[in-house]
Amino acid sequence: MQTLKSSAASNVDPDELAKFSNLAHHWWDKTSEFAPLHAINPLRLAWINSLANLSGKRVLDIGCGGGILTDAMARKGATVLGVDLATKSLKVAQLHALEAQTPNVSYREISAEDLAREQPASFDVVTCMEMLEHVPDPQSIVAACASLVKPGGWVFFSTLNRNGRSFLHAIVGAEYVLGMLPRGTHEYVKFITPSELATFGRKVGLEIQATRGLEHNPLTKRYKLSDDTRVNYLLATQKVNN
Repeated sequence: MQTLKSSAASNVDPDELAKFSNLAHHWWDKTSEFAPLHAINPLRLAWINSLANLSGKRVLDIGCGGGILTDAMARKGATVLGVDLATKSLKVAQLHALEAQTPNVSYREISAEDLAREQPASFDVVTCMEMLEHVPDPQSIVAACASLVKPGGWVFFSTLNRNGRSFLHAIVGAEYVLGMLPRGTHEYVKFITPSELATFGRKVGLEIQATRGLEHNPLTKRYKLSDDTRVNYLLATQKVNN
């Protein structure tokens, strides 16, 4: 079974933290580098809610950044904790929650692994979106998610597939041609195939329940969920009842 990292510092890339910290003040600007996250948020929120019914649930959002999904899940009736290691991003999330008077949402600067040791089997739903491709050891994050969720609870992931098409779309297209993201946002070698992510999950008792692809039309600038997982994809899993 995959073991958890011994400390937060052991599974964090300082360059990745610095990258997102430098952009922290843009998190809630829907015309900024984070515009794609704002655009896809209603899609991923609806998909998560359709499977896990967030109302009344205790939810954890790992790698929450500025709180875009965290805030939305709280407004669906969940009690949500967002965690991240980027201090500036968390401060932006906290400030937005105060200004928007978002109910039942809180934030902490703590790693997934450390929180798993502190609060095992404490959450009905765990989300880890657009994060796995930014850490040195994604398997450790998946293991932490499995430890944090209650038996029978849901864990949702989203990340980028690793193949020629994803390199062209997510890096060449999004970062260099269309300028949707800052150059250097992603590293191709850190992309994870669905089969790899499924294997990580099975090792720690997470069973796949559903998979969806996320497509972007550069002409209409609209996103949609589909069966095409060749670039961006979402994976829904449930913790096996022991």
